[in-house]
Amino acid sequence: MNALKNRLEVIGDLELFLSAAEAPVVAITGSNGKSTVTTLLGEMAKASGLDTGVGGNLGVPMLDLLASGRQLYVVELSSFQLELINDLKGATACLLNISPDHMDRYKNLDNYIAAKQRIFQGAASIVSNREDSLIVQSSAQKNHLTTFGLDVPVQGQYGIMSFKGTDYLCCGDERLISVDSVAMKGRHNLANALAALALGSAVGLKLNALLTTLQGFKGLPHRCEVVTTIDKVLFIDDSKGTNIGATVAAIEGFGSTSGPNLLLIAGGQGKGQDFNELRAAAGRFVKYGILYGEDAQQIQDALQSTINIQRVETVESAVNYAKQSAVAGDIVLFSPACASFDLFAGFEERGRHFQRAVLSSDHTNFNRHDQGALC
Repeated sequence: MNALKNRLEVIGDLELFLSAAEAPVVAITGSNGKSTVTTLLGEMAKASGLDTGVGGNLGVPMLDLLASGRQLYVVELSSFQLELINDLKGATACLLNISPDHMDRYKNLDNYIAAKQRIFQGAASIVSNREDSLIVQSSAQKNHLTTFGLDVPVQGQYGIMSFKGTDYLCCGDERLISVDSVAMKGRHNLANALAALALGSAVGLKLNALLTTLQGFKGLPHRCEVVTTIDKVLFIDDSKGTNIGATVAAIEGFGSTSGPNLLLIAGGQGKGQDFNELRAAAGRFVKYGILYGEDAQQIQDALQSTINIQRVETVESAVNYAKQSAVAGDIVLFSPACASFDLFAGFEERGRHFQRAVLSSDHTNFNRHDQGALC
């Protein structure tokens, strides 16, 4: 801050990386899904035969990716990294979505949005989510814009279309791959798949490599990861759901239109979020909310008039309660909507605790249907 006040130039690792990179760069950000799309696109590029560096905010730091002979870089960017950039230097830029996050850092949502939108500055081509009302391009940017969404696409854009009772990922009216053939599960992951298809096309990857990768890539650990099915109850680990937007996406991705089918385990450090934004999705799809952690009371205050709530002390006790209360056809969704640092070193450790509890051999009274115990 003192440097800025004294009008000294401050640059970050992103600007250094873009200045040094000798191969095309794809830059990906968003409140949710950016790690999945970054990794997926990297796999698509490698399947296309390209020497590809994948990292940034995910995995290998971007400056460590630099190497002679690279043919493509795919980097994940956080809002923090974007705060210091003014020119993407001709990169292909993707903004997946925006929902409130890091409200303990930014003065308001507008400041957070402004940080994310910086990814468009100086981009040679842009891929963005046309269904997200918070993503707005200028008229100049729209000249080199490709969009994706879960709706039916117009020519040259990416979306979903039904043909003879089967849904397909499409570019315009061209059917690319059936939804059932995509290995990642959940409707929000179909949006991630469409974003990766749009990006892959933008940088000239082979279509066959794109589609083959979608058939095999099941997603990243702790991101809507299927743990197991016990007595016809599915357990999903979405420990990476560290904000409300991620949890809403998971709820809507696994929720049943025939009636509430989810037992949602949530809690942790709320990061200044407004948990009332969970209410609409929870009201449609969640049977019970099982809450733990530092800011569980905030979530309860927001949801208790909408769904049944049970408070517990630990992730393990939350899983045990879910096992006792779930019935065949239910889904137990661990998507905390919060940071993990009240009880864990990070979302990975939190996810491992959840998975160990799920896979524990102690299934005492599982499916005993004591729903009346919920408050």
